[in-house]
Amino acid sequence: MKTLVFMVLLGTGLHVAVVSVKHSLKYFMTGSSGLPNFPEFVVVGFVDDVLVASCDSDKTTPEAKHDGVKKLFQNDPQHFEVYNQACFISLPSFFKDTMHTLKQRFNQSGGVHLLQKMYGCEWDDETGEINGFNQYGYDGEDLISFDLKTMTWITPKPQAFSTKLSWDADKARIKNNEIRLIQIFPEWLKTYLAYGNSSLLRTDLPSVSLLQKTPSSPVSCHATGFYPERATLSWRNDGEELHEDVELGEILPNHDGTFQMSAELKLSSVTPEDWSRYTCVFQLSGVKEIVTKLDKADIRTNWVPPSEFPTGAVVGVVVGLLLLTLCISGLLMRRRNRTGFRPAETPDDDSEASENLNLRPVDKRTG
Repeated sequence: MKTLVFMVLLGTGLHVAVVSVKHSLKYFMTGSSGLPNFPEFVVVGFVDDVLVASCDSDKTTPEAKHDGVKKLFQNDPQHFEVYNQACFISLPSFFKDTMHTLKQRFNQSGGVHLLQKMYGCEWDDETGEINGFNQYGYDGEDLISFDLKTMTWITPKPQAFSTKLSWDADKARIKNNEIRLIQIFPEWLKTYLAYGNSSLLRTDLPSVSLLQKTPSSPVSCHATGFYPERATLSWRNDGEELHEDVELGEILPNHDGTFQMSAELKLSSVTPEDWSRYTCVFQLSGVKEIVTKLDKADIRTNWVPPSEFPTGAVVGVVVGLLLLTLCISGLLMRRRNRTGFRPAETPDDDSEASENLNLRPVDKRTG
């Protein structure tokens, strides 16, 4: 486990391969100290990365965040009571006491501190394989985790070594972890999937297209309309996933609740004869694989080659504009002549020039 962070957070050349489905039930628990405007204790539960339930120290009852879990709480009050006891009695006191101990061991007197726990299981619905996990993090770093194979606790921190020895010696705690991780949580997971199968088990396959702006631009493999968002998109060469010359885009939501994503392949290192060796592979949450071959005939583009540019039409437009300009110029000249703008006349002699300019000899007798 790396850092535990509490943030909720067709056509030719295409074939689909079916693989097994892995489902998961995960609880993220966070105890905080010195963090203003934030509950001291928070729990959120996810089934296949879909939020299904939550509770925190600022509330008085667990909240079902999914219609299937709401129905389960109504039909099974005992199941709801398990949440109620854990959220408001056992876990808050455990986190508070553990936080106090850790601050002493790390020689901390104040500031903001977080104790986090990820608890749950994964279940393969085809093989039946179960993988359980119980992991703690403190202030953004791994603290201690339970190894289900060896039934022991593992820690990279000297400050948690005494806790490891104590929990390893607590056989009841180890047995309780084993039962929860490989029996209780998988049963809960199957129950949640049964109650919420209309949405939790929903899978929509996307349409996959190859797009390109110009012949020298990267080829974008675009998948849209898939659900859920637990999907991957990659480019492969002879079946081997590529990392260089590939740019992966983020998963984005569509207006209808489905998702889309893209992966670009730079063609600078791809020779024309090697195009058939490249494929774009879309995989939906370990359920489906859609493979699309890199084929120039299947690429969609709006680019128009220069040789096909409609030069005749452009010439016609230019000629038309020139003619229109000449017509307008002629009309303006005729309008000016009608309103008194005439060319100047050339005088025949000096006397006529003097008259036209209104220059007359001065009579010396009148001054």
